[in-house]
Amino acid sequence: MTDDIRWGILATGKIAHSFARDLALVPGARLTAVGSRRLDSAQAFAQEYGAAAAHGSYEDLVSDPDVDVIYIATPHALHLENARIAFEAGKHVLCEKPLTLRTSDAEEMVRLAKQHDRFLMEAMWMACHPVIRELKDRLASGEFGTPSHVHAELGFKVQAGPDDRMFDPALGASALLDMGIYPLTFAHLMLGEAEALTAMAVLSDRGIDQDVAVAGRYPGGALATMTASLTAYSSRKAEIATSLGRIDLADFHHPAKAVFVPQVPGEGSWVLVPGEPVEILGREPVIGQGYGNEAAEVGRCLREGLRESPLVPHDQTLTLMRQMDELCARAGVTFPA
Repeated sequence: MTDDIRWGILATGKIAHSFARDLALVPGARLTAVGSRRLDSAQAFAQEYGAAAAHGSYEDLVSDPDVDVIYIATPHALHLENARIAFEAGKHVLCEKPLTLRTSDAEEMVRLAKQHDRFLMEAMWMACHPVIRELKDRLASGEFGTPSHVHAELGFKVQAGPDDRMFDPALGASALLDMGIYPLTFAHLMLGEAEALTAMAVLSDRGIDQDVAVAGRYPGGALATMTASLTAYSSRKAEIATSLGRIDLADFHHPAKAVFVPQVPGEGSWVLVPGEPVEILGREPVIGQGYGNEAAEVGRCLREGLRESPLVPHDQTLTLMRQMDELCARAGVTFPA
């Protein structure tokens, strides 16, 4: 592909609006169509973001010949079926995270992508974020010392009625799946694949995890602690303690930068004091809120004929899905079949 990558957006909820705003900033990307179960919703969305076509069903959207790749923005429980019809229509797929509710469904989605020879990527924009990528590479190089502990937290009080999808088990409501996936992914990117994980959660009267705390052991003896919440406002911070100092991200969910503060000898025996801070910035700009960078990565992969992204490979997505399956089981969380 050398021309613009032509996008279709499937569903018109909040995350679809965020993605569309960033997509408009991506060079070589064009929103050509949107689909919703309600035609009036698709038409309003198309008018707002300049899409040429609005479809009153997902089936009509994936059949649109002017669309190359579908961004799936429905609740988790619907992702597999949405992806299935997109692949069958010959479309590539960027699917919101988490890819599905359970590993078996995620494995099926990957199988379908391979069967139809289509590109598939989970929309884990954090893994495409310039600051996160730069931090990951420089941490792995040893520049900041050996990491011993990662802490990351993400949470906010969901202001919605009891019937909202954020509280509906059938649609995948879960603090872990909605927000905990970010701290879990951050630890994976910085430390590698977890060797052991455990979790404790507070469940709602409908059996979803409203608040969850996760602890993990990672390669080299590193540890991680992670929290997610649907009921309280966290700091959104992440910290990495290393043998040479500490790395701080004031908002790891949408970082403008990371800062490494080394510990250096001070006056007197055994005295260490903070040294000169080192700012860690991305090598390329953040596009919008960062969703634009994942769209740009999809475009790069499609132009190069790739069927998965090296930044968000299928194996990484499936590894994190298995971890969330295990953590849900440990916390007593189940989802309807």
